[in-house]
Amino acid sequence: MRFPPRATRIGATAALLSALIVGGTVTATTSQAAATSVGSICYGDLPSQAYDTLDLIASNGPFPYSQDGIVFRNAEGVLPSQQSGYYHEYTVKTPGSSTRGARRIVTGKKSEEDYYTSDHYVTFDLIDFDC
Repeated sequence: MRFPPRATRIGATAALLSALIVGGTVTATTSQAAATSVGSICYGDLPSQAYDTLDLIASNGPFPYSQDGIVFRNAEGVLPSQQSGYYHEYTVKTPGSSTRGARRIVTGKKSEEDYYTSDHYVTFDLIDFDC
């Protein structure tokens, strides 16, 4: 399992504590804010359709939607900042939806760096495969 860099989270926490103790201000870089805004979700807590999507990703398809596998630009800046082409997105089917719906898996290039979003990129949870 891979998490966003801990140093970024520790750095942001240290800056906040320092500001509280000495009365200063806190400024966070985009990557610091992104790394601290990503949550975590246990693999066992994902909707069943997410398992189907993860299986398709592992076997390299075929995917049900032509948009699956395209580069995810991280335009919202929620995920840790990476070079273009680092992230790719895949649809997690939503039962009863006539469209792709809002649920996605976004993968990074690192092993098991998979994020789940149920709200079309507003929030992300790093999938913890160990729980």
